[in-house]
Amino acid sequence: MRASVIVTTYNRPDALKKVLDGLLHQTRLPEEIIIADDGSDDNTRKMLKPYIGKNYIRIIHVWHENNGFRLAEIRNKAILKSSSEYLIFLDGDCIPESHYIEDHLSLAHKGFFFQGKRVIVGKKVSKNFTFSDTNSIYCLFKHVITAAISNSHHIIRVPFFPSYSTSKLSGIRGCNMGFFRDDLFSVNGFNQEFKGWGREDSEIAARLYKYGIKRREHPFLAICYHLWHKENTRESICRNDLLLDKTLKFNGYYCKDGIENNLD
Repeated sequence: MRASVIVTTYNRPDALKKVLDGLLHQTRLPEEIIIADDGSDDNTRKMLKPYIGKNYIRIIHVWHENNGFRLAEIRNKAILKSSSEYLIFLDGDCIPESHYIEDHLSLAHKGFFFQGKRVIVGKKVSKNFTFSDTNSIYCLFKHVITAAISNSHHIIRVPFFPSYSTSKLSGIRGCNMGFFRDDLFSVNGFNQEFKGWGREDSEIAARLYKYGIKRREHPFLAICYHLWHKENTRESICRNDLLLDKTLKFNGYYCKDGIENNLD
């Protein structure tokens, strides 16, 4: 099965470079990497220049003007540029473990989307933490002992541990998710009514549940390492909570302002 990775970013070229290096050193490489850039300045474009068109993997930079936090919209634009049947969403500050793509594909089953887990890399080590650290048990355990990382129970890869499914909204995190492309088009992708940080990931999960798709999880596969950053502003969270509540009360699963609004 073909897989594309959609990496969301905004003005963090240093972190994005670490993520790209991780994606280019996987046990199973993706067919393409699409950078979904929510209005970064030219520093991100400059960082990407050596990667685009000069790698054995197709790398595409999808950018729109900085007009506030429009994560849902830039994700939809990236989806339209994708060519694989399975789409993996990864944040531009989440370094994938070396089996990340392989694990995602092993857990991809029709009728489900996949919700991955993350290890949180603390402030004091984030600056120097790289893809190499994700593959060093010595380094990881040193960080566990010093409490430099949290959610550390995910660091050991355990392929034989069973996956499980649910239809809950708790624990939805867009920094590490996998979807069949057709399923995203069936619900019209991410809801672009969401402006500002928060709830757009829970909202698309809610609509996928209404469509008949369940959520699959595994605590020890398809792990990423989330680099520390300052918390995003929560100024839009009340409005976005109302939008999520509207979806939960609505019987349908197709949002009005989604992928189709970006078609030429």
